[in-house]
Amino acid sequence: MGLPWLESLHGAAPEGPQRFAVLFMGTGISPGRWWAKGSGAAMELGESLAPLEPVKSRLNVIDGLFNKEGTGQGIHPAMTGNLLSGVPIRKGSIIHGGITIDQMLANRIGQDTQQPSMVLACERAMTGFHESNFSNAYSSHISWQSADSPVPNEMYPSLAFDSLFENGGQLRNTSVLDRVKEHAASLRGRINATDRNKLDEYLASVREVERSMERLRTEKARAEERASRAGRPLSAMPRPADGLPEDIRDHIRLMSDIIALGFQTDRTRVASLLLARDLSAIYYPFLGVSRQHHGASHYDTEADYQKIVRFHVEQLLYLAQRLDAMKEGERSVLDNSCLLFLSNMWSGTKHDNKKVPVLTLGGLGGKLATGRALDYFTAGDDNRKLCSLYLGIMDRMGVVLPQFGDAKARLAGF
Repeated sequence: MGLPWLESLHGAAPEGPQRFAVLFMGTGISPGRWWAKGSGAAMELGESLAPLEPVKSRLNVIDGLFNKEGTGQGIHPAMTGNLLSGVPIRKGSIIHGGITIDQMLANRIGQDTQQPSMVLACERAMTGFHESNFSNAYSSHISWQSADSPVPNEMYPSLAFDSLFENGGQLRNTSVLDRVKEHAASLRGRINATDRNKLDEYLASVREVERSMERLRTEKARAEERASRAGRPLSAMPRPADGLPEDIRDHIRLMSDIIALGFQTDRTRVASLLLARDLSAIYYPFLGVSRQHHGASHYDTEADYQKIVRFHVEQLLYLAQRLDAMKEGERSVLDNSCLLFLSNMWSGTKHDNKKVPVLTLGGLGGKLATGRALDYFTAGDDNRKLCSLYLGIMDRMGVVLPQFGDAKARLAGF
């Protein structure tokens, strides 16, 4: 386990490592309700973005960007498979895409941490093909490690936690904190009272997540037994019989907790979280919405889909506030991070991806200006590429490339 910044040991506050996480929600947003005006403390947020009011000084609302290689190819998987790579994808049985921004960062900075990246999802991948003859793999994965290989999504919070802390074999039955308790006790004697409180809070946050994982690990083991008795693969069992959290709210929060913990303990600095895949079949009974996600997106001007969109924005806020509560000297983990939130289209009703919704949260250690509403829609196609945004983010993280996907130029004014 890495340590939080402690004044007793480190003296002046360090810059802190930079982190990157991308969160994806499929099938677009609610046009007309997704907007921002002004900047800084005076920034006004539309109905969909209103939950981000507490963190708007760290927010950028970016309008008008698009994924040129994902337009004119068909709907859904064609709009999703290269969203984070900008590389043309291929129809038919042989999938072909390109490395995504998160995996490019993992390849370049991942050697500095125990786990180069985390690739998490809250909804199972689909098999087969869409009517457009694109593989449904493109709709189910946002992270790709090579042209022909999406990174497998980890669905189970307990397995994500175990992978992060190398909990193999009997170590799964041993608390992470028990494995470092002697070091923690020794450290307490060398730091001041303020740092002892910070250390105690840090270890308590680890333990809180660990307790949840212990329960989920047991539930998954029981689910495996049920699947075995039924002669069915675990993936074919309905939620929660498959051992996944029954309530999507719990699932997302647990995955967000794991990302936050991974960043705080410096076990990883790169993560992706698929909240709801393209063609999502998630239901939201707690929102009073009867249609599943994809079906509701075909009525994206109605209140039901607005509830779904706003719910997902609230999940971004949850992760942002978790990271903001983790202090690193004068900054927080959020201040040293960039959270990228986006969807594969603007309007699900029209299947329109001539532009896509994009948010960033966090300042990458002061290298990324925030508190802005930026609009590139009329800047010309060559000046509003998503991959130009990605180049700018990677530049600030020390990964400088001559080209990424379909872009060679950085996004002007970002």
